[in-house]
Amino acid sequence: MRLIAYTDTVELGGADLCLAHLLERLEPSIEVTVVGVSDNVVERVARARPSASSRVVARPRSGHDVRSLLEHLRLFGALEPDIVHASLASPWSCQYAVAAAALARRPRVVAVYQLAVPPVSERQRRAKLLIARAIDRHVGVGERTSREIESLVGLSRDSVRTIHNGVPDELTPSAAREARRRPLLGSIGRLEPQKGVDVLIRALADVEEADLLVVGDGSERASLEELAHSVGVSDRVEWKGWSDTPRSYLGTLDVFVLPSRNEGFPLAVLEALLAGTAVVASDVGSVGDVIRDGDTGLLVPPEDPAALAEALRRLLADRALGPCLGDRGRQVVLDHYTADNMARAFESLYRDLTG
Repeated sequence: MRLIAYTDTVELGGADLCLAHLLERLEPSIEVTVVGVSDNVVERVARARPSASSRVVARPRSGHDVRSLLEHLRLFGALEPDIVHASLASPWSCQYAVAAAALARRPRVVAVYQLAVPPVSERQRRAKLLIARAIDRHVGVGERTSREIESLVGLSRDSVRTIHNGVPDELTPSAAREARRRPLLGSIGRLEPQKGVDVLIRALADVEEADLLVVGDGSERASLEELAHSVGVSDRVEWKGWSDTPRSYLGTLDVFVLPSRNEGFPLAVLEALLAGTAVVASDVGSVGDVIRDGDTGLLVPPEDPAALAEALRRLLADRALGPCLGDRGRQVVLDHYTADNMARAFESLYRDLTG
């Protein structure tokens, strides 16, 4: 079986890391070519599977870039894939790959939706509906995400199948933990509005007994630092910046916090649970598939600093609760949400499509 693994992201994100986990674990008989529009992203994804080849195509400059479409089409014709696995960072991405696969006529197309975000215009939604006719299987990374994609795009009910994201159970050396007088909360991810770190900083003002470690970088960093100063918590926030090994910080935390405004099925939550770390998360996207409130973690409404602060205080007041939640969460991930489970599910889907 020949597989094109396609991504059109220009900055490495969770969708690309999940794709890398998948490719690393697909059976050896599948011949993989990683295709994308960014050298760095393609190289990082392909690195996960030493036998994979890689190709970079021109990034579309507009919604109707004929030159880019022809380059995609020539490449797909030369590679003659059986399957095009398109990793969609948003429902509206990878349009050129799907169009090229349709014009090439040979490959079956699997579209994997990581995040449900609205279209920028009705024209974009109509274009997606048109191109969706060339997609053989729509896959969402969580149950709620699948239903949200159906509603956003205008697909029929239950037409989006769910295959959950998965992560490997890896032993990651922990970062050195400094001696602290207070418990340590942590957030790991891009510092962008979607991730809601501003909500966490506002909540921290009402959790006076804890410090906060922020691992990541992004366009919001300066404004978040200013916010921390304005609400009087800057002396309790440590900004680590970008890290190539963010998972190494999980073992240093008392609580991992995901205050996001929007998510699909985030890898960071799975990784935190595998580390046995208690999780408090916004009830968005498909986070509730793995964080069962009061059982494997605590869920709070998004955009609600008061509710987030209350959940954090509850965990910090009951020091036995966090380890119990973390232990149960780890077992749920091992049972259902590993990278191996994800790979076996996609292999089964590929076989169904190719006969």
